[in-house]
Amino acid sequence: MGKKHLEDAIEKINHPIEVTYRCFELDPTAERDIKGNMYEMLAKKYGMSIEQAKANTQNMVQMAKEAGLDYHLDTLILTNTFDAHRLVVFAKKHGLMKEMTERILHAYFTESKHIGDHKTLTKLAVEVGLDRDAVANMLATDEMTEEVRADEQLATDYRITGVPFFLIDKKYSLNGAQPTEVFVQALEKIIAENES
Repeated sequence: MGKKHLEDAIEKINHPIEVTYRCFELDPTAERDIKGNMYEMLAKKYGMSIEQAKANTQNMVQMAKEAGLDYHLDTLILTNTFDAHRLVVFAKKHGLMKEMTERILHAYFTESKHIGDHKTLTKLAVEVGLDRDAVANMLATDEMTEEVRADEQLATDYRITGVPFFLIDKKYSLNGAQPTEVFVQALEKIIAENES
């Protein structure tokens, strides 16, 4: 949602803005194949009931809908996202970072695809124009691991503990899925400061 709100804000202002996606794992210790669903995970992680977890996710689904997104958190497949991050970094080297990021997010939140599975990731990569064999070979190795870890270290250096998190000009930050207008105001303020 935060990504969508940022994109909507960029469309509203008439100024070129370069966006770079960075890697951040919410749970680096997560297994590739996780038994259980989103509600059980949230209930355990935050010490709440399953009903409270369902209510919280329904709020998120509604907010996503208002942003023009179709989230299906009830069927979402929990997984370790490290390989998905490696794929995004690989796509970046081929000029397809934005497309790969968008495709993975849609596959995860809307289509309930297993984005920790190499076959799934390879199929998604081909859909955005990456070479099947090159992607499969990359995923079979530890290629792009250093790049992902460097992004994660950068997040640690900036004391980032969650996503979405937006760092603008390496000196301004916004966290959470802020409304579009908050992004518009922040970006206009920063553009004005940079032009003065």
